[in-house]
Amino acid sequence: MGFLKRFDAKMLGYGFIEEAFLPSGKDEYYLRFEQNPRTDFRNLTGQEVDQLVRNGNSSDCWDKIMVADPFETSLVRNCSFYGLVRIGKLEPQCLEFHDLRLPVGLYNSMIISSDIGDNTAIHNVGYLSHYIIGSETMLFNIEEMETSYRAKFGNGMLKDGETDNHRVWLEICNENGGRKVLPFNGMLTSDAWLWSKYRDDSALMQKLMEVSENQFTRHRGYYGTIGSQTVIKNTKSIKDVSVGEATYIKGANKLKNLTINSQLDSYTQIGEGVELVNGIVGYGCKIFYGVKAVRFITGNNSSLKYGARLINSILGENSTISCCEVLNSLLYPSHEQHHNNSFLIAGTVLGQSNIAAGATLGSNHTSRSNDGEMVAGRGFWAGLSTSIKHNSKFATFILLAKANYRNSLNITLPFSLVSNNDKYDRLEVMPAYWWLHNMYALERNTWKFKHRDSRKVIGQPFEYNYLAPDSISDILEGIRLLEYWTGKKISGGLATEFDMIRIGNEYLSNNLLSELTVKNSGLEDSNRDVIIRKPQVGWQAYRDMIIYYAFQSFIELAESNNDNASLFESLSASCVNDQWINMGGQLIPERELERLKSGIKKGKFKTWDSIHMEYNNIEKGYIFEKACFAKYALEKITKRTVDSELIAELAPQALQIANYVKDQTIKARQKDYVSTSRKMMYENEKEMFAVLGNPKDNEFIQISITKYENFKEAVFVLTSLQTQSV
Repeated sequence: MGFLKRFDAKMLGYGFIEEAFLPSGKDEYYLRFEQNPRTDFRNLTGQEVDQLVRNGNSSDCWDKIMVADPFETSLVRNCSFYGLVRIGKLEPQCLEFHDLRLPVGLYNSMIISSDIGDNTAIHNVGYLSHYIIGSETMLFNIEEMETSYRAKFGNGMLKDGETDNHRVWLEICNENGGRKVLPFNGMLTSDAWLWSKYRDDSALMQKLMEVSENQFTRHRGYYGTIGSQTVIKNTKSIKDVSVGEATYIKGANKLKNLTINSQLDSYTQIGEGVELVNGIVGYGCKIFYGVKAVRFITGNNSSLKYGARLINSILGENSTISCCEVLNSLLYPSHEQHHNNSFLIAGTVLGQSNIAAGATLGSNHTSRSNDGEMVAGRGFWAGLSTSIKHNSKFATFILLAKANYRNSLNITLPFSLVSNNDKYDRLEVMPAYWWLHNMYALERNTWKFKHRDSRKVIGQPFEYNYLAPDSISDILEGIRLLEYWTGKKISGGLATEFDMIRIGNEYLSNNLLSELTVKNSGLEDSNRDVIIRKPQVGWQAYRDMIIYYAFQSFIELAESNNDNASLFESLSASCVNDQWINMGGQLIPERELERLKSGIKKGKFKTWDSIHMEYNNIEKGYIFEKACFAKYALEKITKRTVDSELIAELAPQALQIANYVKDQTIKARQKDYVSTSRKMMYENEKEMFAVLGNPKDNEFIQISITKYENFKEAVFVLTSLQTQSV
């Protein structure tokens, strides 16, 4: 047996499905006809055959060439046909896209056992085999374009006769494959998280495998598809790829084993030098300029650009990765990573994140095996030239200052600035830093993420507000820790934990504490002391954030509830406190997650679509559940029952906090106009405004002012209604 195989030339274009894998009574075209049930094709007339031959065309059997009317033979030139080829309408027209103008028809191409849609322009396709091409599609200068009989189109399925080693897995979250998942078209980050997280639940793992298998058919012989109004030009190799409608592909090097989702109002673009293998591309994605992605999924409305490398990873919706390397990671929606020298490996990053230049997140040489992991809560920002070790874990909205963090971190104080003081060899943490010193970024990010969520295909709702059940849960833990550490210092460590928390609460309520040295903090895996900067200010900020969140949640519930006069009575009667889970960007109570898992294990959900429907069913109760958690959090810090009386008492404070948010948002932005280092670049204020824009015209500043006014009015309405109900 040589390196190459030889077979009878008469077989070219036939025998796509081996007889052993053909169902009884079926021929090799049965799946093709299911995919494209069109029946208006006819055989060529003798005159049409003669004209086609004179135009330089050839066929192994002209009886296998079928066409639809009208069919203009002059629009087919210098093509060779093999097997059953069905050609749609051909009329003397031209198609145009971005200044590329091509006449309709088939020119200078080799076409094997394929279906061609109406008025399609196919020019210079060196090898086109076993594809179903949509109507009004442009294919120009493609070296090869083929589908194999075992094509899976990026899905982690098996075909008849295959063993498990033929599967494509995504080894996310951990390099050792211990959290690997099977990719499928339509997979959400929540699906991947659910499957990768609960590895100890063997019954759940088995059911998720079964649900995934139910997504697919094991039959061999599906054709590749190219959706209508798609443009593919100057591309080298396309194999086993299913392409949605209105996709634009130009200058790609290699596309293999993919599903590329696209539609007219959310079209996907793939550009120059791209190589994609074993993946699923979401709707409205943009992938161009030398990207390399292998074993991957990109969520809807995401981008890969400028030489990015994405391997064994899932990128959530509304995200952008460019110029960098991401391996073995699960990234929730709204992840940003733009710099060539940043590196992320074996990470689970829960969204709304930003990775700066020079960041090296996760060394795979910090244990005896490359099995380390990193989990970062929503709003994680890694600063310039940050380096961390596995294993590390971060609460919501953590900012890492530039440093080489040589010990594993477990930062449980949310909204903190974390830094490594090399001079004194200690870790320093400033709780509530974002709230205290960069409100503009914090507030603007919430607006920005909502504004940029332009998905037309929405698989799951996301929470973008920085004050939400996940961050409030972290804040409650942050308050507990600050009180505990303070009480431990005041008592000399001689009291019980309960008493230390009580002592800490009393002290922080009445005293300013500028710095706190904590031993055995658990914030890093070392014996070093950790310095908590401005703990009393951070503690008070946490409490203000809970009050602000509570009023926001109560207002939202009141506005969605027709019977809002008895709002707090209904909350008291119905609320159940629970832990919260960030599942793919959607926040859900833990009991709902347990109910979902139980339903999956009992066979209630047979498909991923039904599981996705359940995500949306859970979301229907989110406003109420969010208000319940606000009630719980408020009662934790006030030690009182939430009722109309307490809300009336807290209303002035809530308005002060809202005014603080507005003022700090404006002041944080104004820093860019008053600092010496900024102003020295400009000869005068007029030049600065021409470059930076006038702060008075800043769109988001105006939004912040309007938000405050709306909040003020809503608090008045809320307290008035509750007072009336009493």
